Amino acid sequence: MRHPFIGLLVVTVVTAFAPSPMQAQGPAANPAAYRPPRTLDGKPDLQGVWQVLNTASWDIQDHSARLGVPAGQSVVEGNDIPYQSWAAAKKKENFEKRLTDDPVAKCYLPGVPRITYMPHPFQIFQSAGVTLMLYEYDHAVRTIYTDRPNLPGAIDFWLGVSRGHWDGDTLVVDTIHFNDKTWFDASGNFHSDALHVVERFTRTSPDHIAYGVTIEDPKVFTRPWKMNMTLYRRRDPNVQILDYECNALEEEAAGRLK
Repeated sequence: MRHPFIGLLVVTVVTAFAPSPMQAQGPAANPAAYRPPRTLDGKPDLQGVWQVLNTASWDIQDHSARLGVPAGQSVVEGNDIPYQSWAAAKKKENFEKRLTDDPVAKCYLPGVPRITYMPHPFQIFQSAGVTLMLYEYDHAVRTIYTDRPNLPGAIDFWLGVSRGHWDGDTLVVDTIHFNDKTWFDASGNFHSDALHVVERFTRTSPDHIAYGVTIEDPKVFTRPWKMNMTLYRRRDPNVQILDYECNALEEEAAGRLK
């Protein structure tokens, strides 16, 4: 006959190692309860070095592992990108030519929002009326003014032109004036020069930012669609943005192969 103490011990051990509801829900289980620190002008402090831990730069949708590409889960709501019929065919063509036609493979800037979920960190700085985002990839910089309107006229930029405003504790960044030369990932998901991107940055804990993106492009998609992911604060001692200059590295590699 089993001693009742043994049964009690088993229950105790199982209970001790079972994940709590808070653990099971992840870092942003109750973001509404978090009150972020403030900058000198009273805005939520988003400053720090941040990085994603997903595979969206390779493919923003569900995908199996391929050579040089880790398997990953979709960051697209519903895992569905609503391409127009011609654009769906173009995306398929892009995928077939991805090893040569991906703009990042040519050392072009990744565009927005892809530059935020590249496998490189970026740093946020804030001051009154402006937020700066400094990216390790090619030393790219985004200057996001929150105290002035967009520039008039037609402009063509790799990272677009961004303007921001605060919606409660969320920084909302509205970006237009793109060219049509960047992709959303290395799998051929693309856009036109009519791209309109709205990003939402909400700090949900000391070490996490909920990052949401709304994509609109009437030339390519039948409706707006969204992506969601988490940005993680880099906590390494003395962490800093380092160098990743694509063209210089490409030239260096070419020289070694000669």
